[in-house]
This record gives sequence, structure tokens and C-alpha cells, in this order.
Amino acid sequence: MRKIALVAAAGAAALTLAACSEGTQDAAETTAESAAADTEANAEAMGEAVEGAADEAAASVDETAADVEAAAQNETEEEAQAD
Repeated sequence: MRKIALVAAAGAAALTLAACSEGTQDAAETTAESAAADTEANAEAMGEAVEGAADEAAASVDETAADVEAAAQNETEEEAQAD
């Protein structure tokens, strides 16, 4: 009788651990999905920031080139940009 009780208790413990492991696995999956979504959002925001910085740099380069051309050809910046 004692062995039967011991086997029953061991079986109950095994089922409890299995249920706990399933819950832990589900939580880990949810966490991984959330981290992936956060990473995607951050990468998109970073890409937009880099694109904005590149646009600003291009505009600055264009303005500087017009300044240099205007100074070299003795004309206004507007005339240099029109060339």
C-alpha cells in the first residue's frame, strides 16, 4: 500500500512539473514574440532617423556646393543653384 501511495505521489508531481513547464514555455514564447516586435519597431524608427539625417546631409552638401560655385564664379548663390 505504501508503494502505491508513493507511485501516486510521484505521478502527481510529474504532472505538476509538466504543467509548470508548459506554462513556462508559453511565457517564454510570448516574451520572445514581444522582443521581436520591439526589435522590428526600433529598427524601423532607426531607419527613418537615418533617412532623415541623410536628407539633411544632402541638403547641406547642395547648399555648400552652391556657395563654393557662387564664390568661384562671382555670382549669387541663387544663380549658382540654377546652374
